[in-house]
Amino acid sequence: MRRALFFALALSLSACRQDAAQDLSPVEISAETLGHFCQMNLLEHEGPKAQVHLEGLEGTPLFFSQVRDAIAYQRLPEQSHPILAIHVNDMGAPDATWQDPGRGNWIDAEDAFFVLGSAREGAMGAPEAVPFSSRQDALAFAAQEGGEVLQLAGITDDQVLAPAQRAHDAGGHAQDDTDFEDRLRSLSRQEKD
Repeated sequence: MRRALFFALALSLSACRQDAAQDLSPVEISAETLGHFCQMNLLEHEGPKAQVHLEGLEGTPLFFSQVRDAIAYQRLPEQSHPILAIHVNDMGAPDATWQDPGRGNWIDAEDAFFVLGSAREGAMGAPEAVPFSSRQDALAFAAQEGGEVLQLAGITDDQVLAPAQRAHDAGGHAQDDTDFEDRLRSLSRQEKD
């Protein structure tokens, strides 16, 4: 009798767990959607976007204004919850443009083909990992804009965690780290004087 009761209890608990499976469906961006890192409205920024679904936070994914940032977030050790899914805009979708990456064209980042190192910058002015659902679309984009085609597992940490290579001054001219360091030293000397 005890054994039958234990089996029935275990079966009912198992059924509860199956019923409570978290919905990982993509959530559309709205006028209130803010980027996780930048806290800026995503609809005001160009380029592809990403959303990261965390365990226990159903229906409220973290949104990222750049796909590169979502991949970097995935690689960071200090996450509050396990990542269950990452969705990115398919930039090869018929309605996707750089100005408006589209609606309803979310794809699983694990299945996407990313172009890294292209001439295109993401919403925050940093290099972007441009996602496509087909390898052919990614190769066509890379032929036009430059870069290499990789899947998520092939993207190295330094491609998404390293500081942006293309910082620009107010006039739109590229600056390197040396210039930045020189400006910091200059400010430090001024504070001491």
